[in-house]
Amino acid sequence: MLNRVILIGRLTRDPELRYTPAGVAVTQFTLAVDRPFTSQGGEKEADFIPVVTWRQLAETCANYLRKGRLAAVEGRIQVRNYENNEGKRVYVTEVIADNVRFLESANRDNSGGGGGQPMREEPSYGGGGRANNNNNSRSNNQDPFSDDGKPIDISDDDLPF
Repeated sequence: MLNRVILIGRLTRDPELRYTPAGVAVTQFTLAVDRPFTSQGGEKEADFIPVVTWRQLAETCANYLRKGRLAAVEGRIQVRNYENNEGKRVYVTEVIADNVRFLESANRDNSGGGGGQPMREEPSYGGGGRANNNNNSRSNNQDPFSDDGKPIDISDDDLPF
């Protein structure tokens, strides 16, 4: 059995941060996810999907996400129900997120240029994200397959079998 969901969309409002009586942080927000087609009138439609995050991820989302920001959410779908004040059974479907990626930089609103630019991160190779202060750092970033199919000089003693 598998219950896994990945969504990319924009927040419809700022996240709401609350704490349980036990002191556990929980954040709720709604993600507007565009549908891959347009309506008969030619308008884009979207689904508004409630998302819940817990603990440290909840505090991080509350601190850095804002209305209109583009975010990727990975998690699972949960359906719960409760009885409201009128005695009716209410069903709630939501995504319980265990990973949220911020797809736009935090200073998007200060750019003065409308829609903002997606955040670009350079991949880090080697060193596990730590700064590489060695003089041979240039050689660490070279493409290991840059020989374009030329034979590789390997002796039989170098082979493990």
